[in-house]
Amino acid sequence: MSAQPTLFERIIAREIPSDIVYEDDQYLAIRDIAPKAPIHLLVIPKRATARVDEITDAAEMGDLWLTAVKVAQQHAQDFRLLVNCGAGGGQVVFHTHIHILAGWEHGPDSDT
Repeated sequence: MSAQPTLFERIIAREIPSDIVYEDDQYLAIRDIAPKAPIHLLVIPKRATARVDEITDAAEMGDLWLTAVKVAQQHAQDFRLLVNCGAGGGQVVFHTHIHILAGWEHGPDSDT
């Protein structure tokens, strides 16, 4: 990680306001400020890694995904979980996070 805190580290530290929908000791979930779906949430680990492929501990990776599923189920019956890994994979904020996309009436391609 760089010497400068990421946008998500600043949100976790409450330096930048956000719409927090979930928090525990390890994770924070917020509403995306530029949603790509009717429901667009971000699950962010408080322990910063730049990319999801930097997480090498199976338990840590499992906890991240289980938390994303738990948060998703609190907001929608059906959902999509998405991770962008690296600039070439569409990642914009270099702090691991999982997108939760949901809320389409007839699926993601029906009304986007």
